[in-house]
Amino acid sequence: MIESTGSVQIDNDKYWPLSGKSYVDMIFTKSAVKPIYSLYLPKKMNKELPSAGAPVVITSGRKKWDLFYGGANNTYKFSTRWRKVVDDNNLKEGDGLVFELSQCSTSKIKFTVQILRGDFPAELIPKDLEGNNSDNPIIID
Repeated sequence: MIESTGSVQIDNDKYWPLSGKSYVDMIFTKSAVKPIYSLYLPKKMNKELPSAGAPVVITSGRKKWDLFYGGANNTYKFSTRWRKVVDDNNLKEGDGLVFELSQCSTSKIKFTVQILRGDFPAELIPKDLEGNNSDNPIIID
């Protein structure tokens, strides 16, 4: 396995359009974050990845991590270095991630990842929308 190199600055954008390459999106369950730190990508992405697994570089925003993605018997997941990605980004259950495959070979896999926080700040949610709360319900005639 490859040791994590921690985070490295690579750009200043927080969100960006997808490039048209293969991607998967997921909402984190409890197993992907503390205390278990276990992440399996959806099976449709496994079809794109080397069957023997490979070293992985994950980039998100201005950070970069090196880890490994692999397994056996068609069960593939990120190495224990996934914990560093979770902790460095303070990821929590309910957060969403988009994994875009930017490079794939038997020697290296690269994912560009966008993090979508599940805890959208309440002060940014419009208060005057119909159905926003029980005091302002949606009325169906």
